[in-house]
Amino acid sequence: MSPIDPPLEDEARSAAARGWLIPAIIGSAMLMQTMNATVIANALPTMAVALDESPLRLNMAITMYLLASAVFLPISGWVADKFGAKKIFMLSMVLFAASSAACGFANSLTDLVIARIFQGMAGAMMGPVGRLVLLRTTPKEELVGAMSVMTMPALLGPVIGPIVGGAIVTFADWRWIFFLSTPVAAVGVLLVMKFVPDVREQEVAPVDLKGALMTGLGLAGLIFGFENLGKAVLPPLGVVGLFVGGAGMLYLYYRHARGNPSAILDLSVFRIQTFNASVTGGAFMRVAMGATPFMLAMLLQVGFGLSALQAGLMTFISAAGALVMKTTAPPILRRFGFRTVLIVNGLIVAVSFVSYGLFKPTTPHWLIMTILAIGGFFRSLHFTSLNGLAYADIEQDKMSRASTTSSMMQQLVQSIGIGLAALLMHFFMTLRGDTKLTAEAVSPAFVVVGLFTLISLIFFVRLPPNAGDEMNGRGVR
Repeated sequence: MSPIDPPLEDEARSAAARGWLIPAIIGSAMLMQTMNATVIANALPTMAVALDESPLRLNMAITMYLLASAVFLPISGWVADKFGAKKIFMLSMVLFAASSAACGFANSLTDLVIARIFQGMAGAMMGPVGRLVLLRTTPKEELVGAMSVMTMPALLGPVIGPIVGGAIVTFADWRWIFFLSTPVAAVGVLLVMKFVPDVREQEVAPVDLKGALMTGLGLAGLIFGFENLGKAVLPPLGVVGLFVGGAGMLYLYYRHARGNPSAILDLSVFRIQTFNASVTGGAFMRVAMGATPFMLAMLLQVGFGLSALQAGLMTFISAAGALVMKTTAPPILRRFGFRTVLIVNGLIVAVSFVSYGLFKPTTPHWLIMTILAIGGFFRSLHFTSLNGLAYADIEQDKMSRASTTSSMMQQLVQSIGIGLAALLMHFFMTLRGDTKLTAEAVSPAFVVVGLFTLISLIFFVRLPPNAGDEMNGRGVR
């Protein structure tokens, strides 16, 4: 054995850890977060009976989580830079599990809401800080593959959440929904301590509390505005007030951040073409991705009369397509490049969304599942491509604020997707003169959402052919 063999073996082990182990650990934490969000939505009616509250009032548990997450999300990057991303990531996992357990022990709506506020704080830190850990521990040429692995568990959350939630409330006590996070977090923290390298703390300016307050309140206003579209929970004037107040706060932040190097969010990253194409251009695609699970549930359960478990099992097949894609995304991007993949795949994804609008109650289930699996494959490829492209030209000293900005946009866009879906279905239901939601009101909404995604192509066609080549290995091939 030559003297250089041990170092080469150590480097191979290190590369393997960067390639799948570290991203899988971070992705598992995000699975805990995304699954929790979908499971509680499915369990609200059962929880309302147990706590002797109306389901409408119990919806505050979701609302307060979103509010806490929106307020604390802007400072996540600063906190990670100040105290170390690895430390904050582990702390957020522990806090998320502890507050989740507190939700399980809640005996009143007040107890539940307080616990959900702390859970929202932890969730706001866990996502962007986990991504930041990956960005700072992985070379750029390995980042696309690592992000593919990281997003794999997170993509499973919204798909398996309804199945897990339905099974728990059917065969066990709803409180176990919240206790599930404890073992996941315990194992996750141990794995992070053992395998994730220390991410050095950064030199940071004092926290921009004024900017954090403006962005948090602005994001919260817009999210709640979109959440209440088409739901008749708030009067129309109240929804307009949320939009105006949220947009006004973000405009004040824009004026505050201009020429301010210490601003909590660095808006200059939007001048970087690859980041702007991914975050702004990709937003039109992410709106559809946020709307699809909600609309599919309405189509299959309300429109076709399937049970929640049947619909969940059918849509689960889309996760299989997403998982298959994760192994093929890096070679596809290496062969064709970000620009070509985003343009061609964007067209395919748009067609897949439109095709969902062609489903009928008489459509064979095997055909629906096949189309959902194909759609899941190409949506996941698009999701991975957008995530990788965003950080192609971001310098290390801007990674934390770029990650926070991207997370804020994704959270806002997800709410826009759900609000848009509710608004479209309500519009087509009213147009038909129906008083109840039917499949005929859901189907055209898929067509509109699919066509809406095509706006993103305007940003992708402007990219240079070699955009992001350093990320996918083409630049060093």
